[in-house]
Amino acid sequence: MTPTPLPAPKPATWTYAETFVEEDDVLASARARAEEVGAVPIGNGGGAALRFLASVIEARAVVEVGTGAGVSGLWLLRGMRPDGVLTTIDIEAEHQRLARESFNDAGVPAQRARTIAGAALEVLPRLTDGHYDLVFCDGDKAEYAAYLKEALRLLRPGGIVAFDNALWHDRVADPAQRDEDTSVIRELGRQVAADDTLVPVMLPVGDGLLVAKKEWVP
Repeated sequence: MTPTPLPAPKPATWTYAETFVEEDDVLASARARAEEVGAVPIGNGGGAALRFLASVIEARAVVEVGTGAGVSGLWLLRGMRPDGVLTTIDIEAEHQRLARESFNDAGVPAQRARTIAGAALEVLPRLTDGHYDLVFCDGDKAEYAAYLKEALRLLRPGGIVAFDNALWHDRVADPAQRDEDTSVIRELGRQVAADDTLVPVMLPVGDGLLVAKKEWVP
């Protein structure tokens, strides 16, 4: 039986939810740096969700694909354990330089944020199997399926993988939209939902945040 859909939230309700957890000056500065170089960071609501997830699982080791100017990294670091280390990957070295400025503004010790400049699919295979608590992906949309494969290898049982832009500007839910990025993200959602080793949820924050927990498998 198909459930009756709830009415779409009014714009004021949507804005209230997205800004429920306010960004401070450090995050605002990081967002401004991202805008200067054309890097589109995760939205306010999605960032708050990342911080919440990292906090709930007391994340100590996190991988991020897509550093940008450090907006999502700041949210993640704020949710992680005080001794946690963020490994963040981006092909744009300039973006990572700006991210380090953002981390410095926030007083993040240098040893807590490891920036690696390079292509994600070249860097991820070099990371340790089963070592990470959370993997956040906000890189090349065409590579999302490959990121999932790497994430499932990297995560410990009980760890979490999250993908930003999971609704892709309202295109994923529209079957008439069949461009490559939309098709890849749509198929990713199907794959995650059908995987018995994952506990998935689609969070309608920002441009969509697809989250899944890696189950303990006997």
